[in-house]
Amino acid sequence: MRPAAVTIAIAVALAGCGRGASPPPAAGAAQTAGKAPDSAAGYFTVPAEQLPHLQLATVSTTTWATTLHTTGTVDWDNDHTTQAITQVSGPITRILVDTGARVKAGDVLLYVSSPDVSNAFSTYRKARNRLELAQHNLDRQKDLFEHKAISQRDLESAQADYNDAATDVETALQALRIFGVTKQDLVDADRQNSTIHPELAMRAPIGGTIVQKMVLPGQLIQAGTTAAFVITDVSTLWVQGHIYEKDLRSIHKGDAVEMRSASFPVVFHGTVAYIGDMIDPATRTTPVRIVTKNVEGLLKKDLFLDVTIQDRSEHQALTVPTAAVLYDEQNAPFVYVQIETGKFAQRQVKLGTQQQDKTEVLSGLAAGDRVVSQGSVFLQFANSFQG
Repeated sequence: MRPAAVTIAIAVALAGCGRGASPPPAAGAAQTAGKAPDSAAGYFTVPAEQLPHLQLATVSTTTWATTLHTTGTVDWDNDHTTQAITQVSGPITRILVDTGARVKAGDVLLYVSSPDVSNAFSTYRKARNRLELAQHNLDRQKDLFEHKAISQRDLESAQADYNDAATDVETALQALRIFGVTKQDLVDADRQNSTIHPELAMRAPIGGTIVQKMVLPGQLIQAGTTAAFVITDVSTLWVQGHIYEKDLRSIHKGDAVEMRSASFPVVFHGTVAYIGDMIDPATRTTPVRIVTKNVEGLLKKDLFLDVTIQDRSEHQALTVPTAAVLYDEQNAPFVYVQIETGKFAQRQVKLGTQQQDKTEVLSGLAAGDRVVSQGSVFLQFANSFQG
């Protein structure tokens, strides 16, 4: 008999199935406390000649490790990303690096011509001269005090002047350090009896790759304000994903993750590092951060990835074939359970996650129950027809 004819025959036969009074619950169902009642009060009787067209599956307990599927967007690792900002104001005289360049911490990125450096060096020299004068005065006062030519008060005043001068020198030196002036620069300026060269080097704060260049030669930049470059370590990246609220119980920090892109044959592996504390009211999702190694440098910022998160915790779960699950007009899931040979009842279930051709059942069934895995659509048709 052709498939179409078989379908019609089964539908007609089932339309005539008898609906009887509810029989006692199956042995497996009786063992489950607190189970939801059947959504229909009766059952269907399927003629013996039609039973071969229905396939049954036994509800079984299995070790279940939840797998979640979502999408993610590649982002920089913000723990290893920073902006390079100049410490002085002035025009840029030279730029030594460009986008894509790899730099080490302390490498020179550009030079700025700024009077701030000259002014800071002038302040330092004046403070150092006052310190030398205060040192001579203190030495002289100590000698006079030893010969009882001055009072204790005069000596203490000279000591205070020396301390103040030493503080001024340290403050001036700190300003020069902020500008990137080294001790060798000061030694060279003293040796040549000249001022510090006003061209100041801006150095890389961290090692990594220049991923953004935001300045041009000759551009006037402001101290502490103008961001010249963005530097990041691209060997490790973040993937920003989103998990629906119904799946939050199945994801934990430290879960293993596999990520794929249609552009590359490589499977990228990562770990869940952060699960957000808020639900987006529009999408009903929570942000999830995944840390991954940038294999062969293939991953780029804002690249989309297919993400599979494997829950590292396992539990025992009841499962049924996914094909056995149907949905009523209110989109509530149910299955058809065999009460006895040829007799089937509709039973509402609460579902968990799905993996391949299996679906987790949280309530409504018990281990050992027999459900219709193939042909249940005909039972649903008969139910609607008789109603």
